[in-house]
Amino acid sequence: MEPLGLEGVLAKDYFAVFDLPVKLGIDVAALEKSFYAMSRRLHPDRFASRPVEEQEEALAESSLLNDAYRTLKDPVLRTQYLLKLQGVELEEQSKAATDAARSTGVEKKQVVPPELLEEVFELNMQLQEMRAAKQMGEDDPDLRCDLVAAKESFDRKMAETQQELEGLWAAWDAGVDAGDEAAKARARDAMVALLNKRSYLRNLVRDVNDALEA
Repeated sequence: MEPLGLEGVLAKDYFAVFDLPVKLGIDVAALEKSFYAMSRRLHPDRFASRPVEEQEEALAESSLLNDAYRTLKDPVLRTQYLLKLQGVELEEQSKAATDAARSTGVEKKQVVPPELLEEVFELNMQLQEMRAAKQMGEDDPDLRCDLVAAKESFDRKMAETQQELEGLWAAWDAGVDAGDEAAKARARDAMVALLNKRSYLRNLVRDVNDALEA
């Protein structure tokens, strides 16, 4: 594998690095095999006697290869990356929102998924009660049990998002195969909603863990 030249390296997206179509159903074992084969061909020892420019190009391509593999082998990162290629920036990844939060000191806000409204309302009440109790030096066993149950419920929902995500992968890939832009758009929008829900659930689990451990 000869270096592409820096311009060629920077122009490649992660799917192109492995000569893959921009689809979400990936044979991870084949991806891993390809990664190790390409890594061996780009090992620094192979370029030790080559001009500095070629060494730098090989290093840049090796770095891209590592980033591409790390991203594509992970189901969620792979989906987020594909959405990024589609011009979609998820709530949790929004640089504008992150910069605003840092400058104001106010935590980024996410829209509560409609199906979680009731549970989130109940959880917030429980968290407030737990914090109030701890400020008074008390520990309510019943409240602690309620929070543990809530955490388990959110953990289950987090696990369920994986199956939902894989179903949306199939819908996206079918749209790619059929050249159906409308189907791709529907799958894309559904993936955005699902990943934002997953992020929100992860934050809820974090909040419960913080309350239980404080």
